[in-house]
Amino acid sequence: MSPSFRAACVQTSSQLDIDANLEADSALVREAAEDGAQMVLMPENVSLMGTKREQALEMAVPEASHRALPVFTELAREKGVWLLVGSLSVRLDGENAPQDMLANRSLLISDEGEVVARYDKIHMFDVDIEGGESHRESETYRPGAQAVVAATPWGGLGMTICYDLRFPYLYRSLAKSGAHFLTVPAAFTRVSGRAHWHLLLRARAVETGCYVFAPAQCGDHANDRQTYGHSLIIDPWGKVLAEAGETPCVIAADIDPSRVAAVRAMIPSLEHDREFTPSA
Repeated sequence: MSPSFRAACVQTSSQLDIDANLEADSALVREAAEDGAQMVLMPENVSLMGTKREQALEMAVPEASHRALPVFTELAREKGVWLLVGSLSVRLDGENAPQDMLANRSLLISDEGEVVARYDKIHMFDVDIEGGESHRESETYRPGAQAVVAATPWGGLGMTICYDLRFPYLYRSLAKSGAHFLTVPAAFTRVSGRAHWHLLLRARAVETGCYVFAPAQCGDHANDRQTYGHSLIIDPWGKVLAEAGETPCVIAADIDPSRVAAVRAMIPSLEHDREFTPSA
């Protein structure tokens, strides 16, 4: 049985100044580590938030050249924590990679400062929200095509990002592939967050019997972006263990990996799939 550990979600309000963002991010990660966290998770777009397509393309670089990466790898090594970089916008590598498209990439860094897993966001946020707010993520980002369960000292970590939350089949697949914990770094809009954030995250925990770690962006950002905040840590029974408000902060909870097996033993729904014929 894996030992218990302390997990923390860092809630940020990232802007267009990467250096200022990295300074604020690092301070919150250090705060979490000093509180005893062994795993620290950061939100989507943690180093840069609120760009328009032209700005994103102009500022993007390949992962290996991203100035946030050495900051975060050194921070993880220095503090001895596993660190989830919620997501960075990175230019795609390779001869055939389109230069007008990016990846929205989450990275898991070990306590030795090594990147041990990468996940590119699969589901693109192409929506028209009541009140006139529209987003077309697919115009700037190429969707990922690979689900990822990363190995950690405490169990499998299923990696997702923000809009993925609305696609439960992904989370069921991750749980069946060995995930005990699910990460949902996000920049949820304020309107949709008020309506759906808690509901969807608790549902994903209950459906899979997994812990859910959901670090979020909060506040007002460039180009009229507004995010909901309310970072959450949820147990496999759907109980909220820790919740943030709507300002930058750190939340933490003690995690017992044995709780995953206990909940799944009570309601083994992951074992109860049935084949069926879709409705005509």
